[in-house]
Amino acid sequence: MKLEYPALFEQEADGSAWNVRFTDFAEAFTYGVTLEEAAYNAREVLDLTLESRLADGETIPYPGTVETEYFFAPSPSIQSAILIHLAREEQHKTLADVARALGTSWPSAARLEDPRHWPTLRQLDRAAAVLGKRLVLCLE
Repeated sequence: MKLEYPALFEQEADGSAWNVRFTDFAEAFTYGVTLEEAAYNAREVLDLTLESRLADGETIPYPGTVETEYFFAPSPSIQSAILIHLAREEQHKTLADVARALGTSWPSAARLEDPRHWPTLRQLDRAAAVLGKRLVLCLE
């Protein structure tokens, strides 16, 4: 699954700034004086929003479908944590279930959903298989 969230960019009437909001997150909005600055800030606010939601145990939606030309992917560490989290919820598995299937401890399984932890490709591949998924890498 490609994890890219849509963002709406609107220029101020006087042209002084660009406002950005993510349609999937009411709390995710920012601005920039230039379009480039607004895009940079949008990436930052998306990462902060997703990291906060993971830490607080809040719902993380799949990216919505909105007609826009701007889509942003979270940082790799956040993206891997979210994809494991979403796949686990989709399969109705607890972290304990994942830990047992991986033959590891609950804290080790929990680190897979911690964006501050960088799991190895081997760990991600094993976790994906346990959750009925396949790890696919892409460079863009």
